[in-house]
Amino acid sequence: MYAIVDIAGQQFKVQKDQKIYVHRLEGEEGSEVNFDNVLLLDNEGKVTIGAPSIENAKVTAKILSHLKGDKVIIFKKKRRKGYKLKRGHRQFLTQVQISEIVA
Repeated sequence: MYAIVDIAGQQFKVQKDQKIYVHRLEGEEGSEVNFDNVLLLDNEGKVTIGAPSIENAKVTAKILSHLKGDKVIIFKKKRRKGYKLKRGHRQFLTQVQISEIVA
């Protein structure tokens, strides 16, 4: 059984006991989070598609940790002008483990 769920503006294909990284969520480490915006459910070949989401379906997850992603370097340059700009960015992430998919 898997589901496609909208978490913090992104769509993820999730299964039970799967660990994923999502944009930073509110909540303490170890707490439970429910995601109600389930877009698609596949239960052993029986596919249910929402319009836009499936009613009474939810995905329950446990917050494992809050962390920062890998550094992304932003470099701008204009040739022959002496203009160079180097910046870095690290995205705040949350690691969650999917504990239950309820249809």
